[in-house]
Amino acid sequence: MRLGFLASHGGSAARHLTLACRSGELRAEPVALVSNNSGSGALAWARGAGLTTAHLSSAKYPDPDALDGALLDFLRGAGTDTLVLSGYMRELGPRVLGHFAGRVLNIHPSLLPRHGGRGMYGDRVHQNVLDSGDRESGASVHLVTRGIDEGPVLAQSRVPVLSGDTLETLKARVQATEGELMLRAVRELGERRGI
Repeated sequence: MRLGFLASHGGSAARHLTLACRSGELRAEPVALVSNNSGSGALAWARGAGLTTAHLSSAKYPDPDALDGALLDFLRGAGTDTLVLSGYMRELGPRVLGHFAGRVLNIHPSLLPRHGGRGMYGDRVHQNVLDSGDRESGASVHLVTRGIDEGPVLAQSRVPVLSGDTLETLKARVQATEGELMLRAVRELGERRGI
């Protein structure tokens, strides 16, 4: 697999998977990272790690179709065949989704389908879990489709919601599982594809 990453901020999944590739733990090659945020830590890290990078945003491409096309052209030009969303805070367009159908992975910080959908991202998800009185939370890796957080779930991690948990403590417990969960999901996707 030739992995491309989309990230808006730190890109922790991209970093974790790249290290796994370079240590031989994952049979894949990280090739590219795109960010919609020119000041993202992920973009700076990826440049230093030798990945092909680009800043592609709605500021540069106000027309969503043009942004979709630019994103696809860049990823194809870099040789990407599998796409991993690493905290990417934008919806993907039909060209990217069509080209990479069945090969776009995202991690969501809840046990989907609970606490997913439009507007449910980051701290909002953890607060919603706490407000709902759930006894368990975790993370879900799913295939990305047109619907927000609606694609098939490939893998989940589970953590308890403890008495006295705050948004910060629950978030830290969930995030501690995400790197290995994404690694497992990417590995399993590669095995399904015979890679």
